Amino acid sequence: MILFFGTRPGKKETKVLQNVACPYCQQTGTLTVVSQPNYAHLFWIPVITLNNAQYAECSHCKRVFYKEEFTPEMQRALTN
Repeated sequence: MILFFGTRPGKKETKVLQNVACPYCQQTGTLTVVSQPNYAHLFWIPVITLNNAQYAECSHCKRVFYKEEFTPEMQRALTN
C-alpha cells in the first residue's frame, strides 16, 4: 500500500489595515497583512494545519514586519 503524505501551503489571504500607521515610515493606511496556512496532507487532502505564516508589508517604504514584530495597534486592527 502506498501513502502520499506531505506538506503544502494554503491560499494566501490579504487584509489592508486601515487607520494604522507604519512603525517605520509613519504613513497611515499602507500596511497589508498576508496570512498563509501550511497544511499536512494525505493523498492531497489537507488534514492538519501545521502553522500560519503571517506578515505585514508597507506599500510606501516596502518594509516587512513579521508576526513577532507586530505592534499592539496592528494586532488590534487584525482582530476587528
